[in-house]
Amino acid sequence: MSEQNVTAVERALGILDAFTDQDPDLSLKDLAERTGMYKSTISRLAGTLESSGFLMASGRGRYRLGPALWRLGSIYRRSYRMDDIVRPHLSLLVAESGETASFYVPEGTNRLCLFRENSPSSLRHHLEEGAILPCEFGAAGHVIRAWGDGIDDRSLQVLDDGFALSEGERDPDISAVAVPVLDGRKRLLGALALSGPLSRFTRDKRLALLETLKSRADDCGKRMSS
Repeated sequence: MSEQNVTAVERALGILDAFTDQDPDLSLKDLAERTGMYKSTISRLAGTLESSGFLMASGRGRYRLGPALWRLGSIYRRSYRMDDIVRPHLSLLVAESGETASFYVPEGTNRLCLFRENSPSSLRHHLEEGAILPCEFGAAGHVIRAWGDGIDDRSLQVLDDGFALSEGERDPDISAVAVPVLDGRKRLLGALALSGPLSRFTRDKRLALLETLKSRADDCGKRMSS
């Protein structure tokens, strides 16, 4: 592939990466500001992405992500072969705790929310499957860092405890508890977490649910290893 083609691919990926949960619909001006590209360049690349289903025109010169990305995302999730194992445990955790249950996997230096079931409460921690978050904040992030390459005091403490708690780290109103899901050789498969509003999901409640969370993580790890 020529250098010019590589550059075009990098720019196209930059356009896709400009969209976020908070901004799923962007104008040409928005994309230009976020990518640093000329509008003419974005318009040309957007046409190619749209014809392939990676972008969709949403009217008034605005764009949103297209269905081809959902198809690829579904393939990505299925490639882990975890769906049938993890989702029932998430449902049970939500029923038992009343809070939101999530399963995160490492994604480079970040973490990816692979599976999630939201709390039935109107006041809850809302996040979409597929969201990528840093590992420096949040209980699940601390677990992934601890069983990954984290060598700081917090990571060592999480390794020693076997779980992580967080309060208001990524969001001032959210608290969480997370445990590792390990395979038969004690290698990290992901992090199982419960999260909710700090006003309701107190430290005592998180600690009271810890053994249940560990039990479900253990079962996930055993079934994924078989």
